Amino acid sequence: MARRDYISLFVLASLIVGCGDMIVKAPDANKNTEDFEAVWSRVNDVYPFLEFKTIDWDSIYTVYLERVGAARGDEFYLVLNDLLAELKDGHVYYHTDGGGEVYPFYPQRHFKDRHAYSPFVVRKYFDKKLRVTGSESAEYEILPGNIGYVFLSDFHEDYLINEFPAVMEHLRYTKGLIIDIRQKRGGELQNVEAVVTWFVSSSIDWPRLYYLGELVTPGQIQPRGSFTYTNPVVVLINGSTFSAGEVCTEVLKQLPNVTAVGDTTGGGGGAGASYPPALVSDYELPSGKLISTPTGYFERYDGQMIEWLGVPPDIRVIQTESDITARRDRQLEYAIDILK
Repeated sequence: MARRDYISLFVLASLIVGCGDMIVKAPDANKNTEDFEAVWSRVNDVYPFLEFKTIDWDSIYTVYLERVGAARGDEFYLVLNDLLAELKDGHVYYHTDGGGEVYPFYPQRHFKDRHAYSPFVVRKYFDKKLRVTGSESAEYEILPGNIGYVFLSDFHEDYLINEFPAVMEHLRYTKGLIIDIRQKRGGELQNVEAVVTWFVSSSIDWPRLYYLGELVTPGQIQPRGSFTYTNPVVVLINGSTFSAGEVCTEVLKQLPNVTAVGDTTGGGGGAGASYPPALVSDYELPSGKLISTPTGYFERYDGQMIEWLGVPPDIRVIQTESDITARRDRQLEYAIDILK
């Protein structure tokens, strides 16, 4: 199961449906109790951060059992939302009957920085229109002064595997490169590799990965591009950089020509696998409802957790919503100055 192909990172997506919009159905207290028992047991069995976050899951059981008994029909979703919110994990979500995903928790650094970046402000620094890949997973172009820029908006499917080579070919002869990984939501590990492989001149280990407390080996990242980009690189990050974006940043930071600029990332280190079933993030409850929780996690190279702690920048440049309102991107400006 340790094969890299099976490993995926969760997606931190926008809140699709709110609890207040749910319709209360006929009572089904027995099924609600079964679902609650299943949720509690699943988290107790596989969730990797109970000890790290000092969560007293046994005590939480007692508190929420009474609420479950009083819930009727879809009122159970209100209890489920609060129960999963106790994990304070941006990777944890549940599905509504209509199929929507509800995330009970967002990291505070995400709230701090979610409006401290704007693609429209970024575009004012260019004298030409940005190119966009077919999947819209990346926007890229060359800034004045022959400085390359690529914004990565998606690590899902096989988008970057297929599209990033053309991005790098276009930016190949720039004197420096900015990789913008602000505002990310997560994705697949193979897409992280599809980016990083263009910057490594020799093999590099992935950050350590654990499933159910056991260290697994996702292998190494090998140089696979048609060339290796060795000129200076600046990676832009902020509190909304999350999950796959954090792993990508952490790997790139190990390279001698890379500098991370901005603010500490959101802190989403949880991981799930597509096989075997015990490690799959999605879990079906007796009623057919689905929840999703990490079954594993990545560490930073220094041995610290990515979960909650995030990935810190090499150079901290604070940017606020007020800067964006004034149509100024201080973090991008700093990156440009470094590479001039």
